[in-house]
Amino acid sequence: MSCHFRTLSLAAVSLAALVSAQGAAQAGAFGLREQSATGLGQAFAGVAAGEAGVSSLYWNPATITMNPGFQSEWHASAIVPRSDITPTYTVPGGLAGLGKSGDIGLDAVLPASYSSYQINDSLWVGLYTGAPYGLATKPNPIWAGQLYARTTSVISYEAMPTVGYKVNDWLSVGAGARVQYFKVRYFSAIGPTPTAPSPLAASAGLEGDDFGFGYSVGATLTPFAGTSIGIGYRSSVEQELDGKFQYFGVPITAKVVLPESVSVGLSQQVTDALTLSATAEWTNWSRLGFPRVYNDLTGGLLAQAPYLPLDYKDGWFFSVGGEYRINPSWAVRAGVAYEISPIDVDNRNPRLPDSDRVWVSLGATYNWSDNLSFDIAYSHLFSVGNTDINIAPGNSIFPTRGVVFAGDVDSSVDIVSASIKYRWDNPAQPIPAPIVRKY
Repeated sequence: MSCHFRTLSLAAVSLAALVSAQGAAQAGAFGLREQSATGLGQAFAGVAAGEAGVSSLYWNPATITMNPGFQSEWHASAIVPRSDITPTYTVPGGLAGLGKSGDIGLDAVLPASYSSYQINDSLWVGLYTGAPYGLATKPNPIWAGQLYARTTSVISYEAMPTVGYKVNDWLSVGAGARVQYFKVRYFSAIGPTPTAPSPLAASAGLEGDDFGFGYSVGATLTPFAGTSIGIGYRSSVEQELDGKFQYFGVPITAKVVLPESVSVGLSQQVTDALTLSATAEWTNWSRLGFPRVYNDLTGGLLAQAPYLPLDYKDGWFFSVGGEYRINPSWAVRAGVAYEISPIDVDNRNPRLPDSDRVWVSLGATYNWSDNLSFDIAYSHLFSVGNTDINIAPGNSIFPTRGVVFAGDVDSSVDIVSASIKYRWDNPAQPIPAPIVRKY
């Protein structure tokens, strides 16, 4: 059994490494929330309380104790974003003639895999692999905002071995160790002068990568039959990006501290068939600030791009949803969510024109047998509130730019997610009790 588990774990890591999300991020800024088809089906309501099955361990590792025996899940989400930027004002005015951005969002497939193995009545081990961060935006090569954004790419891979312990019938705790690879490409157009750029200007930008380490901890409470409360914490991860300032060939270093997050989930069984759930999540995006970029040759700040203009605010996510079990084979679910983006008109730019949004989700599960089941889910994301870009003189994220740019952003996202879940052992076979030695 242990050999089988090791083989499965290696296969899961390989899957996440081969197919990584590089499309528009959908968890505020460049975070990726689409870690579970089951969770997506009810807008991630109750995921920290175990409503997403084994995949709930992404948000709260203690939920692994809610899954008996030896189980694995493989999830894949197709993310189809659409984001168009129409320039409304530029200085110098001739830049407006370079036209619109076109659709800057690139489609992507985000994989995630999970395994959990119950050792005895009290102890579980598991593994998550996937991509917690990702982004790829690419406007037309010639457009009015090319001095602010051409190609942008964020790629990540993460593996998280997990252990869960059931203290008693109402309390479980869990922890995971996160190993994360992170890579950034950040390009814009350059011209003869900031006020007279060439439409055919070359691209220059930063590129770097690193491995970082973090952790995840959580707990679940079951105060009453049918009620589950979960809280999970994912730590910040420090990435010391080593790379180059491309076009000029200058070696650079930039430290980026990726945000920590707290997820709280509630799940309440109303009847034998109906369960209602809710989620509240906070992400500390404001810790990114303005990551400094250093010229490794001089030891000082890189003159052409001394920092990454992020300056995000904290992000919030709230959702409610429910699941209805039609019969032993079929269950359906739905949910709605409201996401407060870390990006607004004060720090929005053409590279990532994120905004607040509403999620509307539907999903279903089909149990083929006691061991095998399938999930499918769909979400549509609507942008709400002020979605405009307004980069004016003295703008905090572009104080060195002499160009003024304003634009209208029209965006939406469609997500289709599916999963396969398999239980490797016999569900009818009892789990061994903990070994108690008497002396």
